[in-house]
Formats: sequence, structure tokens, C-alpha cells
Amino acid sequence: MAPGALDASPIPIRKSQRLEYFDWMRGLACVLMFQTHCYDAWLSPAARNSSFFNWSQLIGSLPAPLFLFLAGISAVLVAKKVSAGAAPSTSAGRLVKRGLEIWGLGLLLRLQEYLIAFPWAPWTDLLRVDILNCIGASLVLIGLLLYISPTWRRLAANAVIATSAVTLLAPLVWTHSFSSLPWFIASYINGVHNQGKPLSWMFPLFPWAAFAFAGVVVGWAVLSQRAKRMDRFRPWIVACAGVAVVLSGYGFDHSPVALFPARMYDFWHTSPSFFLIRLGVLLVIVAASDMRCRLRSVFTNSKAMVLMGRHSLLVYWVHIEFVYGRLHVLPRRGMGIVGASLGLLGITVAMLLLAYLRGKWPFRFTGFSRSRAATAQ
Repeated sequence: MAPGALDASPIPIRKSQRLEYFDWMRGLACVLMFQTHCYDAWLSPAARNSSFFNWSQLIGSLPAPLFLFLAGISAVLVAKKVSAGAAPSTSAGRLVKRGLEIWGLGLLLRLQEYLIAFPWAPWTDLLRVDILNCIGASLVLIGLLLYISPTWRRLAANAVIATSAVTLLAPLVWTHSFSSLPWFIASYINGVHNQGKPLSWMFPLFPWAAFAFAGVVVGWAVLSQRAKRMDRFRPWIVACAGVAVVLSGYGFDHSPVALFPARMYDFWHTSPSFFLIRLGVLLVIVAASDMRCRLRSVFTNSKAMVLMGRHSLLVYWVHIEFVYGRLHVLPRRGMGIVGASLGLLGITVAMLLLAYLRGKWPFRFTGFSRSRAATAQ
């Protein structure tokens, strides 16, 4: 990346600090996603009735927020690159286009899964709101925020408002019936799909888009001039902020004053408290990733996590078929903890190899390579 591509800061920032720790985070999200999917798909009923599986599922509540959070951060990186010092609104079209691309890829993945599972899969699976659909729709909304934001500071303020609104409205949205809307539209609001009630394994905009909006705020903060002047202390400041956010979420959950009636309060799916706890954990991961990329490589110079992160969409797309699809490498719900763990190791190594080969592949699709380069910068 050319000096000054994002700004005219005279302070030299190493590329690893500017880029790699976001890719490292995305790679970590991939690994956490692998363990979540592998144990969910392969552990036997007896193994699922264990604290090991419960902890796996708890850790599994982090990959989706990480991907959405990083999408918000990447949106700011792309917007600053495209705007080249101008107002944020000048990059709105680029973000909307990228969001529609990812949304379309989500539909394409659903079509692939439907065709592979045909004729057993119901046609309604084609319109299921999965993580790619949510990321794409969230980027479109971020593009709209850029359009109405005359300055970068105003963008951050609008993103804070959007984060708060989505988080606080989520319990209300999940307990409200949108029966007047087609189910495939309502599903983007509260994940109702065609079942008449919100489904916990969907990724509707409420509450998930809040993580993308929060990523915009963090992206603005870490790219600000003040953050660059405090570069040496940035990881510690972010880590302390993360701990404070976690404690505030815990405090709100245990507060004697309830924001919502008991019938609306769902801690694990829509509560603002759990959102804050996870957001705080994400900030701690940002700090830890930043620190890790400032250190010398522990074992080798391969930067495996960074490599995985740079090709996260590909490894996400492919691993799904080998874990849940017809090409599943281990029997569904038929393995113990050791067997499933060995399968997880195999999937992780295979996806790392796939990312390596993709990085060495000499051919590029022009449109996507331009988007990828902009995201990287």
C-alpha cells in the first residue's frame, strides 16, 4: 500500500500494524467457526450432552459477530481509500455495490446447497438468511450511513446511533409479528423464516447488524489521527475499553432495573447485555491481535492466521460442504470428542492449504480482485 493511501499522517505505521491484525482476526474467526461447525455436526448425542460441547457452543457465539464487526471496520478502510480525503458520502456507492455483491454470493451459496441436497431440501432454504446475506445487507446499510454523513466524525456518531437503535429494538422486533410482510422479507428483520417465529440459527439484521455498525465506530477510531499518535499504547487502550464494555454488559444484566419486561428478555439472542459482553470480547480480540502482529513469529514466518483471514470467504464456502454437506468427511452425530477433534484438525489444515493455494493461483477475477485489493488497503 502506498504511503498516504489512507491519510496524510507523517507518523510511520508498519504495514503489519495497519493491515495484518485485521486479517489475523478474520483468520481467528475462521478457526473458531470450524470448531463450532465441526463439533455441532459430528459429535454424538452422548458427547453433545457434556460441558465440552457447551463450551464449544459458547465459543461459537463469537465467529459471526467477528465477521460482521470486521466487515464494518473494512467498510471504513475501503471508504477512506475510495474517498481519498473527501467526504464519506463519496464512497457510499462503492460500499452499497460491495454489499450487494456479498448478498448475491449468499444467495448463490444457498442455491448451491439446495442443488446438492435436492430433492430433500425444501425450496424455502433458498431464501434463508445466513451470515453472508446479513453481511451484505449490513454493508448496504453502512453505505447509506456514508451517504448521509458529511464528515467522518459524523459517520462515527451515526454509527453509534445505529448500533444503539438496533441493539435496543431487537427485543421488541423479535416479539413483534410482521405478518403483513412476506416471510422472506420479515426474515431479514427478525429471522422468522417461514416458521412464524424467530429462529435462533438465522442472521437477521436485528440484532446482528449492530456488530457491523460497531465495527464502523472502531474502524473510525483506530484510523483517527489521535490513535496514530498513541500507536504504542493503542492495544492497551482498546483492551481496557473492551473490559469496561464487558463489565457494563454484565452490570446491565444484573441491574435491578429492567429495560424490558420478562416476556421480551432473551439473554442469549436479543439482549443488549449479551451484545455488550460480546462487543467487549471483540475489542479485547482486536487488542490481542494487534499485539500479536507486533511480535516476531513464534514458530515460523508463515503467518497462517493472516493467510486464512485473507481468503476467509473461500474457506467458509468450501468447509461447509465437507462438514454439513453430502461430502461430509465424518458421520453426522456419530463421533466422540477425540474423533471429532481429529476431524477438526483435518478441516483446519485442509482449509489452510486451500488458502495457500488460492494465494498462489495466478488467475484473478477482475471485479473481485479490485474489491479485494481495496478491502486490503
